[in-house]
Amino acid sequence: MESPEDLFYLKHFVKQHPDNKMGWYLLGKQYLLAGKEGKANYCFLQAGEVYDAFEDESHPLSENQLQLLKDWDERQRKKRLARRSAAIGMLLLLVAVLLPVNGTIHEEEAAVKPVPVAPAEAAPVGVVFVPRKELRPVGQAWNSIAAAGTQAPSYTIAARLEEEAGWRKWTGNTKLLMTVEREAAAGKLEASMLDRDACLCEPSDGTRAAGQFASWSERQEAHWTVASAIHHYERTYKKWPERLDDLIRPYPHNVLAGERDGMKEMFPGILAKLKEDRSQRSGARDGAAESLAGGVGSAAAGGRVGTNGMLDENWASPLEIVVDKATHRLAVVQGDIIVRSYKVGLGGDETPEGIFDISEKVRNPNGRSDGLFGSRGMTLSGTLYAIHGTDEPESIGKDESLGCVRMGKEDVEELFDLVPLGTVVKIKNGTLPSDSRQPAKRFKLEPRQNETNPAKVYEWLT
Repeated sequence: MESPEDLFYLKHFVKQHPDNKMGWYLLGKQYLLAGKEGKANYCFLQAGEVYDAFEDESHPLSENQLQLLKDWDERQRKKRLARRSAAIGMLLLLVAVLLPVNGTIHEEEAAVKPVPVAPAEAAPVGVVFVPRKELRPVGQAWNSIAAAGTQAPSYTIAARLEEEAGWRKWTGNTKLLMTVEREAAAGKLEASMLDRDACLCEPSDGTRAAGQFASWSERQEAHWTVASAIHHYERTYKKWPERLDDLIRPYPHNVLAGERDGMKEMFPGILAKLKEDRSQRSGARDGAAESLAGGVGSAAAGGRVGTNGMLDENWASPLEIVVDKATHRLAVVQGDIIVRSYKVGLGGDETPEGIFDISEKVRNPNGRSDGLFGSRGMTLSGTLYAIHGTDEPESIGKDESLGCVRMGKEDVEELFDLVPLGTVVKIKNGTLPSDSRQPAKRFKLEPRQNETNPAKVYEWLT
């Protein structure tokens, strides 16, 4: 095997069969023939005992991997430092060339104007979440980044969310595993390991990654809310919104409860991505139907990268609400991710199980923020059941209502901002973890329209 076709075949083979050690060994031999020793060593380490058997010795990296990884990381650090120094030198040279040759510098020219730097929030950052069941988290992260191809952002963070009872916790203990950075000019990928257990090595400094992840997470919550609002607007009105203002209208058309910084800028990209995703899914269905009918059509693959760089096949799934009667919990979920979880008051058997949707969102029901229903209310499918605040906070966590879902003031106000009109609500018995931490910073929108309804006296089953 010495042809490029063989190399391509083996790369595809190990991607489909990552546990096949012989495949890794043969791919390593191909990389050696191609002069790519680094890639060959990685493959030989994956091959494990197969390499030992065929080469009649252990691979040297397997015996001294930690020190070699330390040396490699130090070399990469020096390279980065050298590149930064070169860039600064070029900038100084450019300034020197642009200065007047006669040495006369006016006062207003003396101060070198700083080069505009994009804020951290604008940086192309991606995140891939590795499930806890994955025994090779680093390999799984690489596979996701490779599958995304050129859609993957130039800087991607691999992370692992805390998990419990089949759910991943957005506000739980998140572990950052590695970062992968693509050098645009050379087309190379540079990895930095951040977790000792994942790499069996001395991890790199994760300060930058932690800051990037925190900023990305805050943006992601806004992306989820806007994407969900666009989804429900299209489902309700049978057309796409043209601008963010279409979602922020007075009661009773208040799909979104307001706006926060960055939403206007992210709206066009989210809208375009959702339209593309809808087109791809439609093409996939048409292709499947054509195939079943004996045609040759092929299904289009769904987008792997979301609008905020989230490497997840289910990035376009709208937010939903799950109410667990057994644990007195209300959670906002995206797929299997618990974005928020609140303690709520219920009505025992009086609270119906089933699937509803938020058919109405009203601020200060019955004209008061401290009345029977608190400062926010959300009607369920046009019934007398609702999710609302309460003037009896001691009832939270108990079965004292006549069927409605009672929430604390801060919780119901955050929920009101986080989920749009039309959000699906599933009331079940025994599905959510019994506890969850709240984030340090609550999700909040600034109201832009009148969301009150003074013409109606609400008589929910409180």
